Amino acid sequence: MGVTELKRKDKKNKARANNKIARIKQLLRRPDIKNVDVEAIKASFAEKKNQTAEA
Repeated sequence: MGVTELKRKDKKNKARANNKIARIKQLLRRPDIKNVDVEAIKASFAEKKNQTAEA
């Protein structure tokens, strides 16, 4: 009986470790940023700066 319990415990421990790794990987996953127009973003900041300077 002792051997089967150890096998079960080993399986359970490995499953816990794999689940923990999977959870961390899921949290670290980020979507790729594609087709970002940097110049348009810079222009929008410039517009905001001009609006606050005029006010």
